[in-house]
Formats: sequence, structure tokens, C-alpha cells
Amino acid sequence: MKKVLKSLSLLAMGLIAAPALLSAATDVELWYGAAVTEAGPLPSNWPGYAIIQKKCGVNLKATALPSAEGDQNTKINAAAAANSLPDIFMVSSAVYEQLYKQKVIAQVDDMYKMMPKRTKNLYGPASIQFTTMADKHSYGLAQPGSVIKNEGVLIRTDWLKKVGKSVPTTTDQFLDVMKAFTEKDPDGNGKADTYGYGAYLETSATNEGLGRRFDPIFGAFGVAGTWDMSSAKKCGLNIHKPEYFDALTYVKQMVDAKVIDPNWLTYKKDDFRGAWKQGRFGIMREQNAAYASESNYTPFDKNFPNGSWQVINPPKGPKGLSSVGTYSQAYRIYCVSAKAAKAGKKKAIAKVLEWMSSDEGYYLLGWGQKDVNYVLGTDGVPTDKNLKDPSKGFSKSENQPLTQLRNMVYYNSNVELAARYPTYKTASGKTMSALTALREMQKCNWTYCQGQDKMTKPTTDVERFYNQGVLEFLTGKRDLTKANWNAFIKEFDANGGKAWEDSGVALAKANRYVK
Repeated sequence: MKKVLKSLSLLAMGLIAAPALLSAATDVELWYGAAVTEAGPLPSNWPGYAIIQKKCGVNLKATALPSAEGDQNTKINAAAAANSLPDIFMVSSAVYEQLYKQKVIAQVDDMYKMMPKRTKNLYGPASIQFTTMADKHSYGLAQPGSVIKNEGVLIRTDWLKKVGKSVPTTTDQFLDVMKAFTEKDPDGNGKADTYGYGAYLETSATNEGLGRRFDPIFGAFGVAGTWDMSSAKKCGLNIHKPEYFDALTYVKQMVDAKVIDPNWLTYKKDDFRGAWKQGRFGIMREQNAAYASESNYTPFDKNFPNGSWQVINPPKGPKGLSSVGTYSQAYRIYCVSAKAAKAGKKKAIAKVLEWMSSDEGYYLLGWGQKDVNYVLGTDGVPTDKNLKDPSKGFSKSENQPLTQLRNMVYYNSNVELAARYPTYKTASGKTMSALTALREMQKCNWTYCQGQDKMTKPTTDVERFYNQGVLEFLTGKRDLTKANWNAFIKEFDANGGKAWEDSGVALAKANRYVK
């Protein structure tokens, strides 16, 4: 591993160069994950085929994998069993582990130095360590997928002005503002129909209990998310930490003070988002595009032309801790088959991948042909406005097959994000940008928790016991005292909670998710 990471560092500094690559024509078969599965496969006359043949000496054959992950896994496993895997293919992390054990995928350590630009943009030490490293070698090419830290705490600043409060910073100040939003009629309609905080239950394997909408509260006490993965020594379930009880006690204060929208127990995602657009509450955790993109913000702007939201830091708890929640980077993994490596195709594959990350390949895969499917705006961002033939714009549904390989080059660059989140003017005259909101959210405090999505999952019974128990303390079915909480934890452990934790900790240590 040290050798691989050292090579990556030297490449990034330009101290070593890529060796001369293959010049003879080579057939390379690619199985890719389509960017838009319902749009159809890459067309047979895609311009990239001819360019790749001319510049890389490769006859590329690209085939889309099935849209459902289960079907993708079935197809790849069947090919592996029949020794007919393609030369390079996308694979889920679960199947990657199986293929590694079957010894049907190749080491790719040597490929990084063949692709200096692509390695710099897409492959980093973390992507190797947490996704493709086994027996001190990398067996897959992992690139970033989803945008990280794309949610944040938002507050109605017009309400703050109305109730005479400043932006809160501590848990005490947050509770004070939430009470004012609930009791002082911040929308001025003379009705008791506003609340300090809005949320809904959005639980998952990484956010058991109340889910991530409450993570900014639990983060103030150092227990955001299901797992503590800050170190090998501290690794374990957050519910076992005394601070979890403290965080739950704070949420109980919110419930008892009636400062949280009472529908939080029944809201689904769409209900929650409809509620803030209708002015139900003044503090929430929300995703950048769900808040600030034009289609999502327009209803709020129409209802409240003088209304305004602001991204703020999550509250600081009694020990000064603060976190929007946990985050980890998801990766897309592409593997080279052992058969392809044995046939000497790794250099040809690397040459194609490096071309994809060149300016020519990046824009062609990402947006299509310049001046046909897109033009560069004055800000250098691709746009399909002002094309001679608007019907050929890259955003048109009929043209989406042309960019089905864009996930092979995207790495959440400023160009990509600016194209995805354009700035616009609202009907009330505000300048809005989901990208601006994203950058503000990413600057806030977060808890790094790489590997959390791969941790041992609880059984259905354990998960139900966990989630229902936490809710019972908040709804009054159980009295939230230290003695009752300790009794609940003891029962939780006896019914599988401790076994779940022990399994997860062992997994985290074995796979180096914690140090």
C-alpha cells in the first residue's frame, strides 16, 4: 500500500512521468453503469469511438449494465463463473469482494502511473484504502460518486428579525430561538401555526434512532450517526455512549416545549418539504438542491416573497462539539479482469481512461460535442442555451444517450457542479444558487465516518428494538430517566445489540476503517 500511495504522491507533484503506452490497435470491452438508465445505451455512432480508435489505438466496445444493482450483480457473477468477464467493468463493493476472493480481477497498482491526470483528479489514497486495497495491493479503480456534505442547517432569517433574535450558536440559544419561532407568531398571521424545528424520521443503517434530520442535535453532543469511528479505541455504537442519553434528553425538551412541528412522527420526505415551503417551521436540516434549486425554491418564494433562509453552523453542545452529521465518500469501482491483464491489455485500458480524463474526453463524455450539444458560457461552464439547433442540447431527454459515460469522468469539479446548479433570479428578485448553498454547507462542521456504510447491519429485530425504544422515550411511553435508559440499553444488548456492536467493531478493525 505504501508503494502505491507514494507513487500517487509523486505523480501529483509531477516528479515521475507516465511511460509510453500502447500503439497497436487493441480490442477492449467495457461494461459501464449508465448515467441515466432509462435513456438507452450509448449510440453505435458515438463520436468517441472513432477518437479512441485514432488516438488510443483501441477498438472500444461499450455495453451498458442492467439498471438494477441486483441484476448487475447477477450478470457479473455469471460472467465470472463462466470466465467471460469483460476487460473492464463497473462493480458493486459487495461483488468486488467476491471477485477478489475468486482471483478473477487484476491488480491495478501499476495503472495509476499510466494515467497521471486521471489519477490526480479521480483516484486518491482514501479511495484505494477504503475500497480496493487487499493484501497490500489495489484491485480496482475507485472514483468519487455522490457529493459529500451536501446538507446543512438552515434558519428563517426573516423570522429571526421578526422575533428580535440573532443567529443562535449554542444548544441553549437554539432552544430559545425555537421557542420564539413557536410562540411569537413570526409569520404575523395571528395564528399559532409555526414551530421552531422541522424534521421527519429518516433512519438508515448509518442513522438509526431518529435519523439524520436530528443529526445536528446529536452532533452537538458528539454522537451523530449510528457508529463512532473516530478511532479503533472508541469504535462502537453511539447509543452506548453516555452523551447519547444527553442528546436524547435535549430532544425530549424540544418535544415537551412543543417547539418541533408535531407532525414529525408522521411526515414523509415530501410532506416535510411541502411543510417548510408552507412556512410551518423555521429551523431544519435540508439538502442543498432540495432547498435552493429553482424548481424546489419557487413554491416557497411564491408563498413568502419576503421570506429568506440562511445556512448556519449546527449548534455547539455543552462541550463545544458541533456537527451537521456524519459523512463518507461513496465510490464507483471499475475492475480489470484477470483475463484482460493476462492478455496484456492494461496499458490499452489505461490509455483510454487517461484520454477520457483529458479536456477532450472530459467534455465529450460529460456534455457531448462542443457547439453541437453544448457551448461554453462566459463562465466557462457548459450550457445548451443559445445552440443553433436547440433540439440537440445535452439536457434534452432524446440526447442523454450521448453522455451515458459521464459518470466515468465526473469527479464533482466546479464545472460539473456549476452546470448542475445554475444561478438564477427568483420572482421576488433574489439571486439563488444551490451551488452557493452547497459550498456554505460544506464549510460547516461535519463528522468524518468513512466506512460507515459498510459496517455490519443489525437484524430486523434489533433495528426495530432500537428505533422503537428511542421513540418511546420521546413520546412518553417510557419515562426518560437515567435508570430507565440504562435498563433499556441492558435489554438492547441482551437482545442482539452487543453482538451487533462486536461484529461491527471487528469488521472496522479488520478492514482498517478505524486506526
